[in-house]
Amino acid sequence: MKRKLVAEFIGTLWLVLGGCGSAVLAAAIPDLGIGFMGVALAFGLTVVTMAYAIEHVSGCYLNPAVSIGLWIGGRFGSKDVIPYILAQVLGGVAGAGLLYTIVTGTLGGEIGDFAANGFGDHSPRGFSMQSALITEMVMTFMFLFIILGATHAKAPKGFGGLAIGLGLTLIHLISIPVTNTSVNPARSTSQALFVGDWAMDQLWLFWLAPIAGAVIAGLVYKSLSSKHKE
Repeated sequence: MKRKLVAEFIGTLWLVLGGCGSAVLAAAIPDLGIGFMGVALAFGLTVVTMAYAIEHVSGCYLNPAVSIGLWIGGRFGSKDVIPYILAQVLGGVAGAGLLYTIVTGTLGGEIGDFAANGFGDHSPRGFSMQSALITEMVMTFMFLFIILGATHAKAPKGFGGLAIGLGLTLIHLISIPVTNTSVNPARSTSQALFVGDWAMDQLWLFWLAPIAGAVIAGLVYKSLSSKHKE
């Protein structure tokens, strides 16, 4: 179990450092900035690279909602859920801590919104709490649906990580304007801890909505799979 938790810690650290790091460090550079499309791709690439690096060790979940959704879907043991979630949150915080150290090494050292997730005044396009809740639930539902399908025993071998990474990229392309895209409570927590204030006040939604979406996806896919067996 220890090696699995270490792998999840490192993988989630990489997801936050690579995804949020691209948003904070590279997205807004004049003339050379990667923009939100680049950020979306960066998040997808973190998952693709880690899928092939640690999937054989821990499954490469990197996300408390994914851990819970896979458990609900019958793909993950209940005794491992809490340890995985703790490793993922700690890994995310460590990644955010590294990013914070880098960002504050510049003149002035202002972190701004630090790629935190938000709604209302803190949504990139001013979307409401209702819009954020629906977006995060639906996007996480689809993410889990993709994961459950791409990792199914009858799915083509060797392509799961690519499908999941591309799925996460598409999710970011859709939802960055709404919430800055969470679909991952560990990613949201890691940034909110450093921003504090409004980010901590709104963090509840970025736990509730992804977990709800993941649970529904787990139940739906489990039902579809059982019917297929019949």
